[in-house]
Amino acid sequence: MSRLLAADVRRHRSGNGPAVVVLLHCLGVDHRLWDFTAAALERDHCVIRYDFPGHHEAPVPDAPYAIEDLSAQLVDILDAERVPSATIVGISLGGLVAQHFAATQPERTERVVLVDTTPRYSETMQKMWAERAAASRAHGVASITDSLLAVWFTAEFLSAEPPAVHYVRDCFSRVSGEGYAKACEALAAADLRMLLPDIEAPTLVVCGSEDVPEFVMAARAFARVIPDVRLAWLSPARHASVLEQPEQFATALGEFLRD
Repeated sequence: MSRLLAADVRRHRSGNGPAVVVLLHCLGVDHRLWDFTAAALERDHCVIRYDFPGHHEAPVPDAPYAIEDLSAQLVDILDAERVPSATIVGISLGGLVAQHFAATQPERTERVVLVDTTPRYSETMQKMWAERAAASRAHGVASITDSLLAVWFTAEFLSAEPPAVHYVRDCFSRVSGEGYAKACEALAAADLRMLLPDIEAPTLVVCGSEDVPEFVMAARAFARVIPDVRLAWLSPARHASVLEQPEQFATALGEFLRD
């Protein structure tokens, strides 16, 4: 495993509010996933975004890494930005980082938002991650784009070809195959189930109503295990729910942050 430092990534900081919100993206895309959300937050918050290793502006690390390493990198980034505590928002891969950070850094976590994520993948999905890693290394992520888009978006949204679909397709065409593969392997190895009761911060769990069953079940499980939690469904939406229903997400997030 390798240590992932704040110096490894370019940080994007915007807004002038006193409270800090960190937005963590999902696999294969980058910090621009949150463009709509960031604009809505910047009026009242300071927003920090960055790219995970091997994604867009961040170099591919030489060694494998784990979710724990991404969480440690977030600690390093907050230290570099002189932020004592923040609200952590993460989708899918970013959601696992948010879970680990919130459970292990309670004094630095004001609130946490977990979007379309899970603490652990089933054996079937672990095998799927291995297959995706192999395909991305051999042929690039673009070779599996169509199958990924069918998981990320409803058929109706895909057929309309809105800017969100173009953004994701472009990211998949550009992301490093090795960077994507290393992230797949980190996801396959993750098991954060025992940490969930340690999340003390108020938590919002968000899930697309038509996401794959594993994420829907995880959303309901979070609501049973995390002590201070509320659950919001975005509909209709699949795995990239914040892109398919940005207004619904902005409303749910805004209400959560104001309470």
